[in-house]
Formats: sequence, C-alpha cells, structure tokens
Amino acid sequence: MNKQALKEQVIAAIDAMAAELQAISLFLHSNPELGGQEIQAVRRLIQAAAGRGFSVRQNISGYETAFIAHKGMCGPKIAFLAEYDALPGLGHACGHNLIAAMSWGAAAAFSAVAGSRAVSYFIGCPAEETSGAKVAMAEAGVFDDLTAALIVHPADSNNIGGTSYATHPLKITFHGRPAHVASKTDKGINALDALVMFYQGIKPLRQTFTQETILAGIITQGGTAPNIVPEEAAAKFTIRALSADYLEETVLPAVRRLAEGVALATGTTVETVHYEPLFKELINDPQLMQLFQDNMSLLGETVTLLEPLDADGSTDVGNVSHRTPTIHPDLGIGCNLVAHTPAFAAATGSEYAQKRLLVGAKAMAMTAVDLLE
Repeated sequence: MNKQALKEQVIAAIDAMAAELQAISLFLHSNPELGGQEIQAVRRLIQAAAGRGFSVRQNISGYETAFIAHKGMCGPKIAFLAEYDALPGLGHACGHNLIAAMSWGAAAAFSAVAGSRAVSYFIGCPAEETSGAKVAMAEAGVFDDLTAALIVHPADSNNIGGTSYATHPLKITFHGRPAHVASKTDKGINALDALVMFYQGIKPLRQTFTQETILAGIITQGGTAPNIVPEEAAAKFTIRALSADYLEETVLPAVRRLAEGVALATGTTVETVHYEPLFKELINDPQLMQLFQDNMSLLGETVTLLEPLDADGSTDVGNVSHRTPTIHPDLGIGCNLVAHTPAFAAATGSEYAQKRLLVGAKAMAMTAVDLLE
C-alpha cells in the first residue's frame, strides 16, 4: 500500500469538495443555532453524508440533533467528530461551523480513498457549549470500538498537544427565612449574607489545592427587594482542575464542605447541584499527535507542540479521549484571536477561514490514512 499516493488522493478529493465544504461552513455561520436546537445544521450535514453513500442514524444518546454516519465494513474505524452549536448572542464565536465542515470533508475523502479497507465515521455531536452531548455519547459506548477519533478546532495559530480542564459546574443555593428588614420581632435569616460569606471563602480555599484549579462564579439570585431579608440566594460556579479525579475527589468535596460550614455558621441551609455534566480532561494520543504534525508538515504548515499540562478551556472531547485514542489540535484562522468574542465570530465566517478549513480536513484525512493496516 502506497500511503503517500493515498494521501495525494485525499488532498485531491478535498480540493474537489472545496465549494461544498465552504458552503456548509458559511450556511452554518449564517444560521447559528444553540445547543440541542441545531435542526438546520444537522439536516444539511446529514444530507451531505447520505448523498455520498453514508448510512445515517439519528437521535443518539437522548439528543435529537446527534447522529452517527458511517461508510465501510472492515478495517480500522476512524471517527471525525462534528460540532455545530453556536453561542447565544455571538453566533459561531467558537468556530463550530468550520469544525463541522472540516470533519465532513475528512470523513468523505478518507472513505473515498480507503474504500473497503476502513470504516469512516462522521459523528454529529451537539451542544458542546452547554450540556456536551459527547458526555452522554461516551457513557453510552458510542466511541468505545473506534480506532481513533479526530477533531480540529479553529484558533489563532496551529497547535497540538496540551490538555483541557476537567470541569463540573456547580450551583450553590442558600435558604434562609424572610422578614421585613425593619421588623422588631423577627430579623429573619439572611441567605444572601451566607452566599457572600461563601463567595469570600472561595479565594482562600483555592490556595489549599496542590493542583491547578479554577473556581469562578457569579451570583445569580440575591433577593427580591431591598427591604426584605433574602430568603434564597444562589450562585453558579465553574469549578475546574487538571484532572477529573482530582476535581471529583478533592476540589468539589472541599467546596461542598465550605458551603456546609457557612450554612452551619449562619443558620441557613444549603443545596449544591451540578447544572452541567462532568467534562473530563483531554488526553491527546502521542502517536496521533506525531502523525498529525507530520501531515501538517507535508501540507507546508508549522505546528507548535504544547506542554502536556498546558490547559486552555474545557471540552467534552475530553470524555471521548478517555474512551479511544483522540487528538484535538488547533488550526490557525487569523492572528490575535480569542474564542467566544465577536472578532472570533467574524473570523470564522471570513474568506480566509474558508480556505483554512481545507487544510484541517486534509490533515485529518491524511492522518487516518496512516492508520490503515
């Protein structure tokens, strides 16, 4: 098997699909949909997959907008992961329009070139920005039998390696007893006082951890009127660490103990609820990293290798990486860009980004070729 010849065929196949891939990306960019509501995006992607002979299953792991498309019967099973949800008020400020197009291009080109020697999977994963469909999909075993899972994320430079923070967001609610602030007989129990005490205790608590952590939150409820002692006060916290084990076994129990101690000291009661599921840390597979980096070099691209503990954000791709060998490299689409900003949203719809998505698709498909037996 001449893998170099197959890679040249992959490059040609993606170049031939350029108009289709760019049209998909721009359609998603012009029609942003929030997580779990990506009806138009899924319809467009499924039509593309079915049109090239992929078998498609929808409604995966409780998500109406999740799907699994595949083509082929034997050999290594390579999955290309698509994301397509947008951000409220910002549109595709994380570049999921580009991710969907890149992964579809890679899946289609790899299938065309590999033929009967492999199975190409194109897996639609909704709601990455919120509940993270990949969490439920991973728990359901969707990724267990794969040889590898590949996804490329837009950024301001080409990078590979590093990790992501494990995160398990927590809502803290203190319950007190209401009263009029001028009452001479009943002073009530101030739930907001308890929440403020808890909030002030978070910073010194963070200093006690031996691994890097992030504890950041906002007060979402602080009372109903200034002349009424708040009966209920609530906050939402994003709580992150470099590993899911440390997060679940050390950080979160400490946060709960702090909340319980504040409740005891103030005469309130407290409840803690995870309002989003656990995103595990990303494990980039070393072999896949090297293959991807080599293929980017073949495409004339330079890629920066990040340190293993270099974490930036959180993603449910981490949960996939705990099930099968995975990579989640970055592809540069412009300079000095920061995700989740209006400038990033504009960049993901630019003419330059539509050209760059072809590079990401090619590098993924070429890496899949390297995995052929």
